[in-house]
Amino acid sequence: MGRLVKLFTLSTAVAGLFATTSLAEGFERIEEELNFVSLMKDRNLRRFGIRIQVQDNGQIQGRAFGQSVTGAWDWNGGFFCRDLFWGGKELDADNCQLVEVMGNTIRFTSDMGSGDSADLSIE
Repeated sequence: MGRLVKLFTLSTAVAGLFATTSLAEGFERIEEELNFVSLMKDRNLRRFGIRIQVQDNGQIQGRAFGQSVTGAWDWNGGFFCRDLFWGGKELDADNCQLVEVMGNTIRFTSDMGSGDSADLSIE
């Protein structure tokens, strides 16, 4: 598991990354890229030292715990797939993640929904 994913995990367990039955918690799955893009447009994702923008042009940028975050993403089969670099180091290359939302909280669950989860605030 990559370091930023671990940070996201830390951020859910220190940031959230425990999965229970998320739908039972009130989270709704985002399955369409257009819905995801409209939710992310001109917004930041934040959590405990993490501030990231997921841009509609397929880029990811921001900062996490004092280091720059860069990357790229695409939508594949209802999942958010991304390559991510934190402080110049590649993290958990090409991981596709289940995306769910509840209010201003977005949850990314790695490994197509079977891995760790990270909850971040949408601002």
